[in-house]
Amino acid sequence: MIHFISSTTMSQNNPLLAPMKGTEHREVGGVQIDMMRTGDARVKRVVYPVGFRWSKNMRPVVGTTLCMHAHVGFLAQGQINIQYADGETVEFVAPQVVAIAPGHEGWVVGDTPAVLIEFDFEGETVQRMGLAPR
Repeated sequence: MIHFISSTTMSQNNPLLAPMKGTEHREVGGVQIDMMRTGDARVKRVVYPVGFRWSKNMRPVVGTTLCMHAHVGFLAQGQINIQYADGETVEFVAPQVVAIAPGHEGWVVGDTPAVLIEFDFEGETVQRMGLAPR
């Protein structure tokens, strides 16, 4: 017999997936984003679902060939791989600090959602974090 676990049940069993008080919640391309402004920055919990791939889930929404957003933070759960246009592939496995320059493809590896605690400065993240596009 197969048992399906609802997202509500998952969040009750895993505080990394539970609703967050005081945050703005969005869903974009199947990715769950909870965000709060903190001074000049934003702190976000980004939950990438199992099977997520940027080119499949986000490209149709964003319209660029690669993800042009910089990601800086802490991978608290799961594994994500990214590949830059030059073919370099980088694996991030929780728990791990993440610094990803713009100009990449990304995907979730395995059967666990990836949870990234991310810090950004909206359009100024690249400059303020020193991450030049690749």
